[in-house]
Amino acid sequence: MGTDDSDASRPESRTPEDETTQADLSSSATSSNVPADVDHSTEAADGSPDAGSRSDESSSQSIEDMLLEFDEQDGLIRDRSLLDPNYVVDEDRIVGRDDQLQEVTKMLRVTLGDNRPPNLFLYGPSGTGKSLITKAVCNNINRICETRDIDFGTIEVNCQDLDTLGVAVYELATQAAEQAGVAVQVPKHGVATKEKWDELFRIVNENFDSVVFVLDELDMLVGRRDKQEPAFSRLLYQLSRAEATNDLRAYLSVVAISNDTKMMESVGSRALSSFTPEDVHFDDYDANQLQTILRHRQDAFHDGVVDDDVIPLAAAFAAQTHGDARKAIDLMRVAGELAEREGSTRVREEHVRQAQEKVEKNRVLEVVRGISTQKKLCLYATAAVAAQTDGGTARSTTGYRVYQFLTDSINADQYHQETYVNKMKELTTYSLVDFERRSHGPSSGMFLEFQFGERPETILETLREDSRIEMVTSEEVQSVVQAQIRKQT
Repeated sequence: MGTDDSDASRPESRTPEDETTQADLSSSATSSNVPADVDHSTEAADGSPDAGSRSDESSSQSIEDMLLEFDEQDGLIRDRSLLDPNYVVDEDRIVGRDDQLQEVTKMLRVTLGDNRPPNLFLYGPSGTGKSLITKAVCNNINRICETRDIDFGTIEVNCQDLDTLGVAVYELATQAAEQAGVAVQVPKHGVATKEKWDELFRIVNENFDSVVFVLDELDMLVGRRDKQEPAFSRLLYQLSRAEATNDLRAYLSVVAISNDTKMMESVGSRALSSFTPEDVHFDDYDANQLQTILRHRQDAFHDGVVDDDVIPLAAAFAAQTHGDARKAIDLMRVAGELAEREGSTRVREEHVRQAQEKVEKNRVLEVVRGISTQKKLCLYATAAVAAQTDGGTARSTTGYRVYQFLTDSINADQYHQETYVNKMKELTTYSLVDFERRSHGPSSGMFLEFQFGERPETILETLREDSRIEMVTSEEVQSVVQAQIRKQT
């Protein structure tokens, strides 16, 4: 019987050995020649507890004692905000993005003259400065607008956790109301999306002269599958047409941010003709740029506590995964915290390596906890292949045969190869995996070649925490993978 597509784990069963152990423990705890009502504590000759008891009491620490002891320590980290990837730093700390910073600033600065700025589309890999630069420029515009009696607002939402267009519009209205210091006058549920739109535009019109809507990770707002175009397309259409159709006094501009360079290809023709953004491309940071970024945040630590090889190593690790500055900063934070916890006086190379393992696993855990069983099986099979190839890649044809072995082994539903490929393509939205189309040659068929953003071994280790996948031993999977790799060559 096949397993379903949920993530429910099998209940653990108890063995007879478990019962025996419990019984033995219970009997050993109660069986004694001493009557049950006799006090077992020992006393010294003077009637006080013995020295052993006093030692146990003195060695134990209360939670408050431990907190205060840590509070009194100097530690290694002086300013933790600088090690927060989402913290908007001063512009002198924004490095390696001079061209993009200049472009965004020039296009949004017309707001200062009480004019409508153009719509923007910022695209490129995760952690390359898109959100950071947008926030930094908007913060500066806001400060100048305050001196010129211009009511400027930055309404920012991250679309990753928004399910439908209606939810997205309500979130925009909530953010606008919060910034204006007013209340949203429509409920979140039970009303039509049009009423939410009307409320959003009412709040904007009554409280702002100019608003920039920042839609981060916009490509994740897909919405209902029965619609002809994705929710992000309909959102762009309504926002970019708002001034013309809602008698708005305020100027509206949209900054759409996406990791997907091809997102605009999915925008409907009506939305595309009204949105017409200025494009700003953000490419990967290289290792040298990442080093510069980290050195501009090194004063997050106390002077002289970071070893010389720490920043180059953290930058090198981050450069391996699409030049992600967020990852580089996060590695420095975790390395510093690990060093503090072990009582070290310095942040060393070994702490960065430990942090790399921890950050990778935490990120993969966060992703795989929320995906279906079938996606886990597809991902595990593909990662198992990539872990044993020289280039760390996996052909879709080989991955599918390993997937078939896994589903047969645990008696799970088995999908056709096309569905396996589609599920792997869906996993690209999590930045765990990417793919390219390849060919065996002019007379052979096409296949997809998957590459991983994280070490395939980390993905395998994390997925094996699922009890269903753990039913198949690593050795069995490795043997099947090796056989299939020999066939493909």
